[in-house]
Amino acid sequence: MNTDCTDKRTDKSNPAAKKEYKHEEITGRIINAAHTVHNQLGYGFLEKVCHNALIIELKKTGLLVESEKPISVKYDNQVVGEYCADVVVNKKVIIEVKAANRHNRFFEAQLLNYLKGSDLQVGLIINFGTSVEVRRMVL
Repeated sequence: MNTDCTDKRTDKSNPAAKKEYKHEEITGRIINAAHTVHNQLGYGFLEKVCHNALIIELKKTGLLVESEKPISVKYDNQVVGEYCADVVVNKKVIIEVKAANRHNRFFEAQLLNYLKGSDLQVGLIINFGTSVEVRRMVL
């Protein structure tokens, strides 16, 4: 049993120290919720089914969840368009839910635009494919 009480995530003298991520605690809970949903539903459901199940699971964890959150895009201080982010959690993390066979670079471009259009800096693409695939993006 390891009795070393040093926090390896923040110990700068430890070359194996784990890098800390912005909103790591929230994103960790989101990822756990996604795995719970996938374990219960399995593979093959439509994106909306996965989205709705994820909303339920996130709320069960006590997170503040906003579904289909409008995001205004501004140019020269004028609104030029609106997006709807699938989910915003704790007013800090955008989640883009997918149910595709494999990851597509378009998903990243979509989330990047949502982040740019909002005041948020962290986003997750969660793909409910044959397994849960998560991509993290930070501005």
